Amino acid sequence: MAGHSKWANIQHRKGRQDAKRGALFTRLIKEITVAARIGGPDVASNPRLRMAVEKASEGNMSKETVQRAIQRGAGGLEGAHYEEIRYEGYGIAGAAVIVDCMTDNRTRTVADVRHALTKYGGNLGTDGSVAYQFKHCGQFIFEPGTSEDKVMEAALDAGAEDVVTHEDSSVEVISGPHDFAAVKDGLERAGFKAEFADVIMKPLNEMVVTGEDALRMQKILDALDNVDDVQQVYTNAVIVES
Repeated sequence: MAGHSKWANIQHRKGRQDAKRGALFTRLIKEITVAARIGGPDVASNPRLRMAVEKASEGNMSKETVQRAIQRGAGGLEGAHYEEIRYEGYGIAGAAVIVDCMTDNRTRTVADVRHALTKYGGNLGTDGSVAYQFKHCGQFIFEPGTSEDKVMEAALDAGAEDVVTHEDSSVEVISGPHDFAAVKDGLERAGFKAEFADVIMKPLNEMVVTGEDALRMQKILDALDNVDDVQQVYTNAVIVES
């Protein structure tokens, strides 16, 4: 991670997400609905639903709203039928971009995603064009100064794959996607609560983008984030603001 701060990058991402809380609620409701439809309405036996409900709770979403979304997903309430779609493409200087969507209208969604990419100099790719550059995994980021040895002991005991300390002293834990909940529980039992914890598409190699390219790349990411049907955007670009 030479040349940039993992911690600053995570804080930057969180700040931009927090500024769009209304959109975040909409995405969480969709995620809860789909998770309940696919895996059932029981939070205890549905890890994906449990993670979505925990995110909703952290975002101060009301229990009534969460319960309605679960009921809708389980077939108890009328509502739109969302399907999951992944698009792949390129940003500035060939940076890889993965866009995960939930939609009830594929035609609208692909048009919106294509427009967001091309408006600022990116382009939509084909299935598989960039996915090989990412790893599906659980990721936990702990603030600089956290004890790597203690985190490592708790993480590995809980089934994590790897623990890395970055140049800015932040600590990153990686788990398999299906081990995410167990690792999260193990870390929290040991007294460690991550600043960022999610199942993500983690870039295998990151690409630092600076200057005008950084500004243009951020515009692409913001445009994608503003598409109603977009749930998550992943990129191997690390934006360094000058």
